[in-house]
Amino acid sequence: MNKKIAALLPFLLAATLTACGDKPPPPAATPAKAALTITVTTPQLRDWPQTLSASGNVAAWQEAVIGPEISNYRITEVRANVGDSVKKGDVLARIASDAVDSELAESKAAVAEAEATLAEAQAINERARQLREKGFYSPQQGIQTQTAADTALARLNAAKARLQSAELRRSKAVVVAPDDGIVSARNATVGSLTKSGEELFRLIRGGRLEWRAEVTAAELARLQTGQPVTLESPNGIAVSGTVRAVAPTVDPQTRNGIVYVDLPPEAGKALSAGMFTRGEFVLGQRPALTLPQSAVLLREGFAYVFRIETGPDGTTKVIQTKVGTGRRDGDQHIEITGLEAGAQVAASGAGFLADGDTVRIVAAASASASTAKAQP
Repeated sequence: MNKKIAALLPFLLAATLTACGDKPPPPAATPAKAALTITVTTPQLRDWPQTLSASGNVAAWQEAVIGPEISNYRITEVRANVGDSVKKGDVLARIASDAVDSELAESKAAVAEAEATLAEAQAINERARQLREKGFYSPQQGIQTQTAADTALARLNAAKARLQSAELRRSKAVVVAPDDGIVSARNATVGSLTKSGEELFRLIRGGRLEWRAEVTAAELARLQTGQPVTLESPNGIAVSGTVRAVAPTVDPQTRNGIVYVDLPPEAGKALSAGMFTRGEFVLGQRPALTLPQSAVLLREGFAYVFRIETGPDGTTKVIQTKVGTGRRDGDQHIEITGLEAGAQVAASGAGFLADGDTVRIVAAASASASTAKAQP
């Protein structure tokens, strides 16, 4: 019986207190959520270059194909290799010239013989003329001696033409560079026979490269000669160029047009012919409202900023606001839309914030070591 009374005592005590007007003590209050320390910034209006991105191949400005001009002769020496810089007239390869040398010597001998024959015919014609004036030669004999002299002269001219041809063939036994440039390909091999139409070397004229960018028909109308271009090389070096020409036609299959961009001579250190790369055309300047990239948060494919608002009770909170993004200035700033110019937003620590969080604003210098750190 005593045990039952002891078990009921707490309930009897609570009922007694309620009857007397006393209430039980309230539960302990939940501690306030800790405030995050942040810095703030406002959108800045900047004059940014308006750009157009494109991609395309790097190619030689002009590539000369160098082949032999005489056939069935053996290559005896190769003096140029891929990557060599050559000047106009430099010897690239030599071809055996024994047979050509003999033809040249024979032609020289034929010229000498024709010159002697001509001298003899002219002397006979001169004597015949003098005798004809004295009445010893008939006019018909004079015509014959003059014809013999003219024939000897014609044979001399023909022999000289054959000599020039032999000298020209002899000069073709040396393969030379037609212009300054860089050797981009070499097929010449010592001991091989030359063939008509065979390619021995390829030469990038002047060592100049160009970028052939593919753009859509709509974008083609926005481009013109002289516009600056910046290319991205694989090693991270930016290469500057200039639009040289815009194609007047569009490919009917791809609906793209080609834009030819001249590259500086030093571009060969970062780019190579045949390389595929991206670049940007600078179309002009256009004002843009920008924020530091640290102030913009990407969530679920959308961009947000945390706008600062002060409540009636004096507390400062952040409101998650959706914005649009545009051009980027490297890794520093980003163009935004959908936010007024004077709005204050969280400059850093956006990844630690949530909509409605209470924050404490500090100066940038004092918050550098405690950005987005909870305060007790």
